[in-house]
Amino acid sequence: MNHTTHSVIMVPPTDFCFNEQTGADNEFQRNLHLDPTIIKEEAMAEFNQMVNILRDNFIEVLILNKNPDLPALPDAVFPNNWFSTDSNGFITIYPMKTPNRQAEVRPQELSALLAANGYCLNRTKQITANHKVLEGTGSIIFDHKNKTAYAAISERCDFDLFSSYCNEKAYQAISFATQSSNGKPFYHTNVMLSIGEGFAAICLEAIPENDRNKVVDSLKRAHKQIIELSLEQTEQAFCANILQLRNSRGELIIVMSDSAYQGLSKEQKNLLGLHGKLVPCPINTIETIGGGSARCMLAENFLPKD
Repeated sequence: MNHTTHSVIMVPPTDFCFNEQTGADNEFQRNLHLDPTIIKEEAMAEFNQMVNILRDNFIEVLILNKNPDLPALPDAVFPNNWFSTDSNGFITIYPMKTPNRQAEVRPQELSALLAANGYCLNRTKQITANHKVLEGTGSIIFDHKNKTAYAAISERCDFDLFSSYCNEKAYQAISFATQSSNGKPFYHTNVMLSIGEGFAAICLEAIPENDRNKVVDSLKRAHKQIIELSLEQTEQAFCANILQLRNSRGELIIVMSDSAYQGLSKEQKNLLGLHGKLVPCPINTIETIGGGSARCMLAENFLPKD
C-alpha cells in the first residue's frame, strides 16, 4: 500500500462550535464564548479556503456534506477519526468516544460519495469495540511502507483494541505513553506525531524515556529522518499535526496549518522541505475552538479507481 495519496475526503464545519463532550480530555480546545453564528461563518470560510488551497496544489478533495436529518455535529470537520480507507477497496469504521462524535459515522453516505467519484469499494468493515475506543488516524499513525502502526494510549485509543487491529492487519504495533506540559496524555497521537515516506515529525519530549527509545528505534529502523518538535511547538502551534500527500502530478506536498508553519523553525522547515512542498492553510478558528488542526481535517482516500 502506498504511503501517500492524491485524494482526500473533507467534511464542512456546518455545526461547528466548542464541543463540550470532547473538551473533557482535549487540552487543545478553547471555549472563547464568541457569537456562535460568527464562529460558524469563520470556520466555514477557513474550510473553503483550505479546500481551494489543496485543489490549487492538485489534490482531489471530495466533500461529504451534512445530512440535514442528523443532530448537530460540532466536530464533523475532523472526519479522519471515524473512518480510513485502503488500496484493497476497504473502508474501516472506528469506534468513537463521545455520543455526538459517534453520530458523525455515515458509512452509506461516504460509500455513495466515493462510488459517485469512480472509486471501487469492496467492503466496509466496522471494528468491534465492546465499549472500547479507537479513533482512526487520530489515534493511529500508519507507516504503510513498513507495515508499522504507532499509537499514544489515551481515552481515545484503547491498547487492546489497537493491538488486535494491528494483528489483524499484520502491522507491527508500537504503542507508548505521552504526557503534556500539564501532565495529561495527549488525546490523539496525530497531534504529537506525523510520519511521511521519509520523515517523522515528533514531540519526543512528550514520551517517557522507556517508551521514547522504543519509538525512536522503530523510526530509525524504518530510515525515517526524525524532525524533533518541542512541547511548546506541539501544544501551541500544532506543528506535528501535518500530512504528506502526493498530488496528481506526482509531487509531494506537506499540508499544515498556518500556525504550524509559523511555529516551525527555519531549520525544521528546511528539513521538512526535503520531503515535499510546505502548504500552510489559515484555520485559526477551527484550531482554537475545535482543538484539531490540518491533519485532523483530512481523511485520506486510498481506494482504487473502478
